[in-house]
Amino acid sequence: MIARIWKGKTKVEYVEAYSAFMKARAIPDYKQADGFIKLTFLSRIDDAHAYFRLVTYWENLDVKDPEKAKYYPEDKKYLIDFPDTVTHYEVFAE
Repeated sequence: MIARIWKGKTKVEYVEAYSAFMKARAIPDYKQADGFIKLTFLSRIDDAHAYFRLVTYWENLDVKDPEKAKYYPEDKKYLIDFPDTVTHYEVFAE
């Protein structure tokens, strides 16, 4: 199993709206993808920003451009930066 980790950052005032967007749009989209197993969506807030980690679990890396981060048009309303890549780890224990 492969864990794919994406990170994002938004302003604190957008944390609820962005979380709602991810629940309504991104999470159902991931659940429809071939090879998808499960996901964990994390957030952390400091004085100025909200930080997100989306950890998705996959059967393998048999996809086009596995290192490329996926974004939705709506992300432009919320996110401060757009990292081009994601990080992968092999899950060896749960």
